[in-house]
This record gives sequence, structure tokens and C-alpha cells, in this order.
Amino acid sequence: MMLVEETTVPQSALPVTQFKDHLRLGSGFADDGLQDTVLEGYLRASLAAIEARTGKILIEREFSWTLTAWRDERRQPLPVAPVNAITAIMLIDMGGDETFADADAWTLEPDNQRPSLRARASCLPSIPVNGSVRIGMLAGFGPDWGDLPADLAQAVMLLAAHFYEYRHEATQGTPPMPFGVSSLIERYRTVRLFMGGRA
Repeated sequence: MMLVEETTVPQSALPVTQFKDHLRLGSGFADDGLQDTVLEGYLRASLAAIEARTGKILIEREFSWTLTAWRDERRQPLPVAPVNAITAIMLIDMGGDETFADADAWTLEPDNQRPSLRARASCLPSIPVNGSVRIGMLAGFGPDWGDLPADLAQAVMLLAAHFYEYRHEATQGTPPMPFGVSSLIERYRTVRLFMGGRA
């Protein structure tokens, strides 16, 4: 299985100005925008870290997910949430030839924790022998910063500020996820059960 981020978070969606206010950086100087690129980098790092920890996509963008077999032929859980649309399902044979799956054979089952691809009839489209299926998805809470739940937006700001504060001490073992951030994102984490254990 391989998940690929097809588009990135646009610069316009990043709250650089709000982050400056959060850090209480001075304003009104000729070099106000000098640190914008650096601050943007910490915001992107914070977004990525929280998305990795929760399995939730914060700012909406496109992904593709390739797999070689369905976990269940009637219902396939998707690897990220929330998923707003399935853009395409492509069946790929062993020679690399691609065919669109019949859109009437499947439907998106939305869920904030574990969205799924569900068969409309008896089963999902058949994956070619020694082939694969690629699922295109539009995932995220929305295209703008204001679409994030308030607690996740606060968690991003806190973690980005933590990265900024300890930017010169990366080799000294600073904790990657401060307690306040962990508390804010805890309810968004997905607990997966496999063979009686947690993952």
C-alpha cells in the first residue's frame, strides 16, 4: 500500500500573520516579512507532525492510495480522514494499463474517524490479477485555515511555536510533542485494532 500526497498545502492557507501574533513578534519594521519563509516552514512541519499523529488531514488537498487487494470486498477503510470526495478509482493490470472503475459500483461512506469505500452491490470492483487499484481522494477539513476545528488549529500553533523556540537545540533531545499539544489532539487519534492488539 502506498499513500501519495498529490498536492501540497497552498501558501495562502497558512496563517503566517496569526503565527507572528502568537509568537508576539514585533511589527511595523522595514524587515517585517524577513522571517515569513522560516515561519511558514515551522507551520508546515507542525501540520505534518499532527497529521501523522492523528491520521487527520488538516488542510484539504488531493491524495492517491494504491493497494493490491481489498481488505474486505464489500468495504475498504481509507487511510486518512476526513475524505470529502473520491475523485477516481483506477484499476491497473500487471502490464500497467489503467482502466477507470465503474462509478456505479462504489460509494464513499463518510466518517470523521474512518471513512470507507463501500460497494453499492455485492462487492467492490475486481482488482486485476497481479495488478493494483489506485484511489484518488480529496481529503481535509477544508481548503482554508478557518475550516480547522479550533482545538486542532491551536495545537498547530503551539507545536509550531515549540519548533521555533527550540530551533537551535534540535540535537539536544527536545520532546517532539509537548503535553499541551498531545492533549489537544488526543480525541482525534484513531485507535486501530489488529489481532486483538492496538496500533
